[in-house]
Amino acid sequence: MSDTQNPVNPSTPVGPAKGYRRIATEEAWAPPELFRQYRKLLESRVVDDPGFNTMWSFYLGSPSDRARSIIEKIQDLGEQRIRDMDAAGIDVQLLMLTSPGVQAFDAPTAVSLARDSNDQLAEAVRRHPTRYAGMAAVAPQDPQAAAKELERGVRQLGFKGGVINDHTLGEYLDDPKFWPIFEAAEALDVPIYIHPNTPPKSMIGPFLESGLDGAIYGFAVETGLHALRLIVKGVFDRFPKLQIVLGHTGEALPFWLYRIDYMHRATVLSKRYESVKPLRRKPSEYLRENFYVTNSGVAWEPAIRFCQSVLGVDRVLYAMDYPYQFVADEVRTLDAMDMPDEDKKKFFQLNAERVFRL
Repeated sequence: MSDTQNPVNPSTPVGPAKGYRRIATEEAWAPPELFRQYRKLLESRVVDDPGFNTMWSFYLGSPSDRARSIIEKIQDLGEQRIRDMDAAGIDVQLLMLTSPGVQAFDAPTAVSLARDSNDQLAEAVRRHPTRYAGMAAVAPQDPQAAAKELERGVRQLGFKGGVINDHTLGEYLDDPKFWPIFEAAEALDVPIYIHPNTPPKSMIGPFLESGLDGAIYGFAVETGLHALRLIVKGVFDRFPKLQIVLGHTGEALPFWLYRIDYMHRATVLSKRYESVKPLRRKPSEYLRENFYVTNSGVAWEPAIRFCQSVLGVDRVLYAMDYPYQFVADEVRTLDAMDMPDEDKKKFFQLNAERVFRL
């Protein structure tokens, strides 16, 4: 999810790639009912979340062309979206409910909305089976119901994993109460995509006052924090086969691996924090073996190549971040990367097919 957008010029379509399909693996959608419920939350002021209130007051209330365009495009699962995919040369979109999804609501409302949105997405995939695949939305507010909905999404609806939009009302998935979700994902052998959200109330102040709460910085800081919490709290020692997907070139974590390893070891040895326990492996090893990263919103060859160099070419996937970031020239730029053909095919196609079983 990005805060920047430049429209594709449909008169200059990108055209098909040579030797691979382009599979975009972090593409947003939302049903009208979700936005109706967001408006109710904004009007009632019952959600004490400055990030949610600021972001969705803009998208649902601003007269700007950007806001109107995104709200229109994100709800469309038919011809308009497919036209945009064709203009940008995208063969397949992996669709997931936009942030914060159902995670802003009370548990019963969230469970109901997740089920309804999954049914709608499954119908769209059935109408366009060669162009769309889906990720199941779940409501972490009720972990047992979330696990059941993930199973229903995968086994009955044909979804390729689950999406969780970062923190849920300020709570993180390293809390064992949420672990039924991970248990289900590991048993189903499907990944969980942790998609960004704005930082919670407890930390958003310095970001918000400088306009840094969204995709420019806050999303990555918040989601990278979430992922690192999973590692250092021992989630992957408990669930060694669990696979997590992060967008935006891994929310900056690949660039910090050396220092994270060094300082985590020093912190464990110091016994400074009661909550920091020894792990079976170094943090970087979990990131290399339990995480995949997409380049959503980062159409920048140096960052992509760096992630491939430290995580492995099998762990880095393509994504566009439609409709928040929709730029045809980004696709052309990545097609032209100085990269072996076999690695480029993994990046655009083969890794996604393997991870999401497309």
